[in-house]
Amino acid sequence: MDEEQQLGERERAVLALERRGFPGPGLKERAIREELGLAPVRYYQLLNALLDDERALAHDPVTVNRLRRVREQRRGER
Repeated sequence: MDEEQQLGERERAVLALERRGFPGPGLKERAIREELGLAPVRYYQLLNALLDDERALAHDPVTVNRLRRVREQRRGER
């Protein structure tokens, strides 16, 4: 993969955080703020864009496909 086709450090960090399990409410938002220095709203905007990015799929297919399924379920419930 060419350098320009690879995900940046922030995008990889978002996917890595998404792979982790968070046992209680608020813990994920705290990790988003402390580890990534992002507001949760911005984090979820980035994450949503990553789910449509083929580079993210190539980098972490298991996580991206799982999150795509969750997103589709939620859209179906609306």
